[in-house]
This record gives sequence, structure tokens and C-alpha cells, in this order.
Amino acid sequence: MQHKTLINLVTGLTAFSLFIFALSMMLGGNDRYVQTLLTFYYLDSAISDVLAAQLLGGAIVVVSALLVARQSTLKKAAYWGLMSIATLFLVTLLSEARWIQSHGGFPVIGSGQGIIKYFALLPIAIYLFTREKFSAKVHLWLNFFPVALVLLWIGGMKFLELEAKGIEPLVSHSPFMSWLYDLFSVQMASNLIGIYDIFFTALLGLALFLRHKPLFLVSALACGAVFTMTQTFLFTTPGALSASTLLTGTGQFVIKDIWFICNLLILYYLINDQTHSNNATVQ
Repeated sequence: MQHKTLINLVTGLTAFSLFIFALSMMLGGNDRYVQTLLTFYYLDSAISDVLAAQLLGGAIVVVSALLVARQSTLKKAAYWGLMSIATLFLVTLLSEARWIQSHGGFPVIGSGQGIIKYFALLPIAIYLFTREKFSAKVHLWLNFFPVALVLLWIGGMKFLELEAKGIEPLVSHSPFMSWLYDLFSVQMASNLIGIYDIFFTALLGLALFLRHKPLFLVSALACGAVFTMTQTFLFTTPGALSASTLLTGTGQFVIKDIWFICNLLILYYLINDQTHSNNATVQ
């Protein structure tokens, strides 16, 4: 993959996901999401949920447009826009409402899990707009971090009953995964998904540490399959899509996984580029 192709692909996917997410927010796709945000920043009495969703959604639409702009000044604005969006939501992880204290502080289903996904935007922004400031090795681990975080954390959640039941509507309506319930109980199926997530995340980390391209390809494809599969949930899970708001809360939760696909695409380019550089050095 050529570098220009990578940049265009990552930029396009990120801009598209943000645009759809923002439109859904503006149309009322997840009022509870905005309510939690306003409450955390003590703005719930100063501004209505509807107005806040429209303003925030409008800001995100602007950032998605800036991402595909060609002017350098606009690209700088896109960088700070992405960083600001991610930080705005990530800071709310400090809220007690995001955690399940009885289970050692795991993120609450849908709420906390949806928030940790914003970590994926940070290395995307850094790579797209300030990649010359850091080495390839730094970018490698920056883009691995959010992938590892979400797969290990959500993979670990799969061993809990509340998560097993939480994903049941997603799995049971999926033509690709519903067979798990024909062979296993709801909890065992969830356990197997968790084992898959954790195993291939560890394998991906090992591949990056060893700079082993074949091992990386296997593990990256396996991890990428997780995020690609979640995109199919948009069309197979009842209520994920909405005629009036584009995406429901479930749909907004799912579409964020596009960002992790972008992280993996950057990793693929970096490790492929390093392999070529090493081979050239040897020759």
C-alpha cells in the first residue's frame, strides 16, 4: 500500500464515521449520551440536551469536513478538532457513572465502553497531521494502544454475566455469529469471544515487538475481523439503524469501531514499510 493511499483511506474512513455519528447526534440518535456529557461538565442546567446535541454534532460535522480539506491551515484545525473531540469524551471516564465498582472498575456496558473507543482518534490525528515529529516506532505503539485497550478490556468483560447478556441481541441476530448459541450457552459463547479477543491482541503485540510480518498479518486480520464484524451489526441488529436519526445509541456505539480499523491500517503500513527498509539495508 502506498503512503498516499493509506492517508486517503484513513482520512476518508475517519471523516465518514464522524459525519454519520454527528448527524445522528444532531437528529437525536442518543439523548442519554449527551445528558451524561452535560452532567459531567455541570452544564445540564445551562443548556438543553437537544441544543447541546445539535451544537456538538455540528462541531463534529465541521471537523469531518476539515479532515478532507487540502489547505494546510484547515488541516491544522482538523488536527486540533480531532484531539479536542477525543479529549472531551475521554475526560468523562473520571465519572463514577462510567464504571462498575462491583466488578473492579470495568466500564459500564455501552457507556464506558463507548468512551474508551475515543482513544483510537488520538493516534489517528497524530499520524495524519504530525507524523514527522515522531519515529515510526512511536507511531507503531501509539496505534497499537487503543486496539489493545479496547480488545483486552471488552474481551475481559465477556467473562461477566452482564456483558454476556448485553451482547446477546447483537450475536443472536447476526448470521455470522448466531451459530455460537446453537453450540454453547450464552455465557460460554461470550467467554469464547473474550478468549479470541485477548489471544489475538496478545499475538498482535508480540508480532509488533518482534517485527514479525507474517505473525502480524495473521493477528491484525484476526483483530480487524472483530471491528469489521461489528459493522455488520448495524444491519443485522434490530434498532441499530433509525429512519429518523440514522443511528440509535447502539449504532453510534458500533460505528466507532471504524477508527480501530484505521489504527490497524496504519500499523500495516508501518510494519510493511519497516520490513522493506530492513530488506533494503541488508541488500
